Amino acid sequence: MAELNLFDDELNRRLATLTEQGLRRELRRVDSPQGPRIETGGKTHRNFSSNDYLGIANHPALKEAAIRALEKFGAGAGASRLICGSLAPFHELEETLAGFKKTEAALTFATGYAAALGTITALAGKDDILILDKLVHASIVDAAKLSGAKLRVFDHNDPGDLEKILIWAQAKIAQQEPAAGQVIIVTEAIFSMDGDAAPLRELVTLKNKYGAWLMVDEAHATGLYGADGRGLANELGVGNQIEIQMGTLGKALGASGGYICGSRGLIDFLTNRARSFIFSTAPVPAAAAAATAGIQLAQSPEGEARRKILRQRVKKLRSELRMATGEIDGAIIPIIIGDEAKAVAAAATLRAESIFIPAIRYPTVARGQARLRVTLTAAHSEDDVAELVRALTDLKTT
Repeated sequence: MAELNLFDDELNRRLATLTEQGLRRELRRVDSPQGPRIETGGKTHRNFSSNDYLGIANHPALKEAAIRALEKFGAGAGASRLICGSLAPFHELEETLAGFKKTEAALTFATGYAAALGTITALAGKDDILILDKLVHASIVDAAKLSGAKLRVFDHNDPGDLEKILIWAQAKIAQQEPAAGQVIIVTEAIFSMDGDAAPLRELVTLKNKYGAWLMVDEAHATGLYGADGRGLANELGVGNQIEIQMGTLGKALGASGGYICGSRGLIDFLTNRARSFIFSTAPVPAAAAAATAGIQLAQSPEGEARRKILRQRVKKLRSELRMATGEIDGAIIPIIIGDEAKAVAAAATLRAESIFIPAIRYPTVARGQARLRVTLTAAHSEDDVAELVRALTDLKTT
């Protein structure tokens, strides 16, 4: 018992330090479906923190697909997919994904984190070199470290800095005995904390020039850009030149899970070597069925109408906040505050006014870069945007 008390004492000391630094987090129970309004703490809040960009997580089509799968296939898959858990909804989802992304094949994972972890550690080892954009998602950083590959980081969205590292990497591999190893560049399409877009055309040019592979995480782009929402790579016309297309099913597509799209060889290799796929019980079949419905909805006239509404809402908010607009304006709009404690206080002030935007702090973003990460969805009304502008304006003047 004394040892357990010492254990808890140490954890409480560490938690106190996090509290002092403005970095302690807590779970907030939500008693409603995802939507432009959520119920939390017994109160209704306008929700500007969800990645449900098309506003379809609670859509009847997705719920009906999930219910049908639940009734036919049950609540759980029973085993990993390489044992006996490879149920029909997973195969239907992967066929739909491959068609959606215009690739030969696809493989789904329980989460986007598992997709990154399994793919990078399967493809890269001690003889290889991974080159990451400075602001890629934590799952990619963790996977890169776990792979054992040589790791380098290029300045955010800076093709010039990337080329310098590619020249070094090419020379480094040539020096190995025997000369072996692969260079893999990893970036996001739309970055999750800043909402800016990667220069994918320039990255494709560089990876071709230096014989590298390119992995692009389209988590925050799939469903929003390109023909029928196929993603930023499709919109920029380089989808067929990217070796590894990664993404999630739990954001604009309204369900849950992660995916990798690419060649048949890539998918067959990951099926055999991606440990987060091999050694995980398959996700619930209802989630796969809902994701398939989400992809179908994204490609429908309703999906296009929702993208149009979302673009209008984003344009309106940026205009009202006097924020610069660019060629690619995502639904993620960061309000940089800087100090962690001030960001927490700002989020609390907004919650008191029934607006839900949690503070984003280290380690999700760099120290001193704490922010309110505003996300808009197609389900937000013009009145929602007007109320958000009012609250943010009041926040700046207090």
